[in-house]
Amino acid sequence: MTTNPSDEPQFPGTPGAAGTPAGPPAGATPPPAYGTQPGGYQQPGYQQPGGPQQAPGYQQPGYQQQQQPGGYQQQPGGYQQPGGYAPYPGTGYPPPGQVPLSDAEQRQWAMFAHLGGIILGFIAPLVIWLMYKDRGRFVEEQSKEALNFQITLTIAAVAFAVITAITFGIGSILYVAFIVALVFMIMAGVAANKGEAYRYPVNIRFIK
Repeated sequence: MTTNPSDEPQFPGTPGAAGTPAGPPAGATPPPAYGTQPGGYQQPGYQQPGGPQQAPGYQQPGYQQQQQPGGYQQQPGGYQQPGGYAPYPGTGYPPPGQVPLSDAEQRQWAMFAHLGGIILGFIAPLVIWLMYKDRGRFVEEQSKEALNFQITLTIAAVAFAVITAITFGIGSILYVAFIVALVFMIMAGVAANKGEAYRYPVNIRFIK
């Protein structure tokens, strides 16, 4: 008996069976692989031939720039130094090229400015003020205060001498005021050594 091929049972999965697509004909170009487009284009994030490609927004480890805590911050007029004095308005403090004095050094030189006037008069605070006025605000203020006080005492000494000469020695009693001035200078030296700003009760402040 001759059997018709169309009468044979067809199983799913067999090429040519009902419900199963037939394979591509011989010589046809196979379809592109998944994730690629005709022409060789690949989706973002896939590696291209010749080197790795980064997906949009990708950042390599170690290249993230972060704000470091405790760093210096730019301030108008100069840098703000941690633990130091704020800059003068509109200028950098201390000026460029000047090394700021430490707190201990400022207290020491401020004390010398007050006590040096006992022996050297206005010369001691004048020298200290000219040398260190740009290297520390505390020593600058205290040496200037001591210099003004010594100038005031010099003017008072000249006036007392004139009064003593006119009064034939009676005005010499005014020199007792220098004993009080000596007490003020000692008190100022002790206060400056502690880091306390001292202002003389009687003082003509010629230098502002």
